[in-house]
Amino acid sequence: MNRTERFYRIDQLLTSRKLLTRQALLDDLGVSWATLKRDLAYLKDRFNAPIIFDHSAGGYRFNTPNIGPAYELPGLWFNADETYALLTMHRLLSELEPSLLTPHIVPLLSRLKSIMAQNTSGFAQVNERIQLTSIGKRLKNPAYFGLVSRATLARQQLKVRHYSREQNHYTERVLSPQRLVFYRNNWYLDAWCHQRQALRRFSVDALESIELLPEQAEDVPDAEMVAEFASSYGIYSGSEARIAHLRFSPAAARWVADENWHPDQVGHFDAEGYFILQVPYAEPTELMMDILRHGLHVEVLEPAALRQSVVDVIQGMTALYREQ
Repeated sequence: MNRTERFYRIDQLLTSRKLLTRQALLDDLGVSWATLKRDLAYLKDRFNAPIIFDHSAGGYRFNTPNIGPAYELPGLWFNADETYALLTMHRLLSELEPSLLTPHIVPLLSRLKSIMAQNTSGFAQVNERIQLTSIGKRLKNPAYFGLVSRATLARQQLKVRHYSREQNHYTERVLSPQRLVFYRNNWYLDAWCHQRQALRRFSVDALESIELLPEQAEDVPDAEMVAEFASSYGIYSGSEARIAHLRFSPAAARWVADENWHPDQVGHFDAEGYFILQVPYAEPTELMMDILRHGLHVEVLEPAALRQSVVDVIQGMTALYREQ
C-alpha cells in the first residue's frame, strides 16, 4: 500500500481497536519501524492527528484532540475494485422499482454519493468521468421486478407466466423464490418450481402476469442450492459437473490468463506459450458462447462432446456464409 493508504489504515486501526502495540502496527502495515515512525510523525505534524504512545498501556492510541486545526486526513482515491463496487451499487439501487424499499434506498443513495464525492469536485464529476457501460441489458417491467423482490424477501409464493425464449412458448408456474441474482447486467430468480418439483433459474424479464400468493414459500436448504448451481458455468444451472480443457493461443493468453471464468478454474502456460485453462461446467450453453467469441484463438481439447459441439456450430456458420 502507498503512503496515503497507510495513513487511512493507521486511522482505521486506532479508531476500531483503540490501542495498538508498535509490533501490531508493523505487522499489519508490513513496513519497517523507521517508516512507521515517519508516518506517525507526519500524521501528527501535518494533519494534527492526536496520536500518543500510552506507556502505561504499552501501545498507541488517540488522545483528546489537539488545540488548533481539526484532524483531517487527505483525500484517498478508490482503487479499481472499490470504484466499480460503489458505482455498481449506486446503479443497482437507482434502478430498483421506485416503491420497493424506498425508505431504505434513498439514504443509501445519499450515503454513496457522499462517499464518492469526498474530497473530490462532487459526485456528478465522479459519475461523469468514471462510467459503467451496460451491454446486453434486457428491458423489463419495473413492477414485475418489484413483485419478485417482495416475494423473495417476504417468503411468499408467486404465480407467474413464463416465456421461454429457447422454446418460444409460455407456461404457467407456481414458484417459491429463493434468491435474486444480478449477472451480466440482468436479473435472475432462483426458485423452487412446484410444477417441476425442482430448482429452476428464471430470467426476471421473461416473467409475466406475476401474482403474489398468500402461501408461504418453501425454503430449499443451502446444500441443495449449492449442488444445483455451484458447479454450473455462468447462469445456466446443472448438477453434472464436467471439466473443459481449453487451449488459448499466445496472443489470446495475454488476456485470458488474467480473466476469471469460474471460481474453481485452473490454468497454466505450456512450453510453447499457449495457455491451458480448465473450467468446470454442467450445461455448456454459456461456455460455448465464451469459447466462440475467441474464434481461432482457442481450441477445445476435451471433453470430446464439447469439442464436437463447437465443430458443429463452426460448420453451421460456414454453411450459412457459403449460401450468400
